Amino acid sequence: MRSKLLTSLCLLALALSSSAQAATKACTATAIKPYIKVGGSWTNTAASNVAAGTTFVLGPQPTSGGSWAWSGCGSAGTSREQSLTAKSSCTATVTYTNSCGTKSTQAFKLTVPGMRDLTSLQLSKQMGAGWNLGNSLEAIGGETAWGNPQATQALFNAVKAAGFKTVRIPVAWKQYADANDNISAAWMSRVTQVVNYAKNAGLYAMINLHWDGGWMQPTYAQQATVNARITKFWTQIANNFKGYDDTLLFAGTNEVMVTGDYGTPTVEYYTVQNGFNQTFVNAVRATGGNNLARHLIVQGFNTNIDHTVNFATLPNDSATKRLMMEVHFYDPYNFTLNENSSIWQWGASATNAANTETWANEAWVDAQFQKMKTRYVDAGIPVILGEFGAIRRTEFSGAETYRTNWARYVARSAWTHGAVPVWWDAGSPSANHSTGLLDRNSGAQIHPNLISAIVKSAQ
Repeated sequence: MRSKLLTSLCLLALALSSSAQAATKACTATAIKPYIKVGGSWTNTAASNVAAGTTFVLGPQPTSGGSWAWSGCGSAGTSREQSLTAKSSCTATVTYTNSCGTKSTQAFKLTVPGMRDLTSLQLSKQMGAGWNLGNSLEAIGGETAWGNPQATQALFNAVKAAGFKTVRIPVAWKQYADANDNISAAWMSRVTQVVNYAKNAGLYAMINLHWDGGWMQPTYAQQATVNARITKFWTQIANNFKGYDDTLLFAGTNEVMVTGDYGTPTVEYYTVQNGFNQTFVNAVRATGGNNLARHLIVQGFNTNIDHTVNFATLPNDSATKRLMMEVHFYDPYNFTLNENSSIWQWGASATNAANTETWANEAWVDAQFQKMKTRYVDAGIPVILGEFGAIRRTEFSGAETYRTNWARYVARSAWTHGAVPVWWDAGSPSANHSTGLLDRNSGAQIHPNLISAIVKSAQ
């Protein structure tokens, strides 16, 4: 009897063991075969180059049984096949759960030439300190109308050699457009040439719609006209540059305000201005190509930090994490820009109260940029400090030391709070009351100590 019992128990144990082994085998992760279709044919690959704007399909196997879950590159949901549009380099990840609950994962690496897998925040950390080609392409009356020579490749090479990594190129468009806002081919060609100077020099470049005569008034009365012009201009500009890589950025506007009104904006003013930002983003994205994911810069009201924090709203965007916010900084005005002022000292090292405005000291600078960090950078939105600068004051002995201290502190505070500092250079660097840094003809550094202070602050 005992022998039969033992035999039965052994057979039962063997059966249970076989059943467990079968169950274990059935629950082994299912191998996923990656397939990509660009055009009409499937390719068994997990990596592919896809041109911006191209529609492609991800269709892994097995084709039946289990369930799918997607993320990345715009993919989502549980459909096995994902039809997507290439915007920028990215990685799509799919998880397959087989019938007994075991999961397996496959990554698809998509490369869009020229458009890296970088958020705007990641990109901003590569942009370093910047320099403005001020009073040139935005000059009313022509590129040389405000006293600067035509920009050259040698000048941009000199900017790069000085240690700057980014250039901001303010541009006027209306004076080069016809009555229907069609930009002249000659002007578009010239702007393209200057952008290419920056590209050839290995610089990040930002182009914008600058003051251009002040037609961008943020009022209900002007809203429809201005939005139509923004759309018309940016459609032409974006189409012209749609094949450029992600080292070219677009900034929609510049210091939008009602002419002469420097006060706190009304609801009308900031509502209309926020709408200008949305119109700009919509126009650029609609042109396709690399503009589907180009990094775009929008502005707060009059680029004032407090107005930006209090009243700016980010536009809706079909791209993910591809927006930046721009502000400017010239505090205190009597020190930085007012050439008739006797305020020529700044900061903790100031020795004469009569020549100093203590309200805009180091603590003020840090507090202002902290506001931008809290509101934007901490939320993944980098900040472009598109302009900052202070004029020379040769009439005061020792003033250059304070100017350099101010520039160093502002640039460093901006950078450490997540903002890209871009110095406002309007040319004429040897002249009193100028903000110029380099000789526009030779590229020579006229103020090397000031340049070094700015550049090293953003490293």
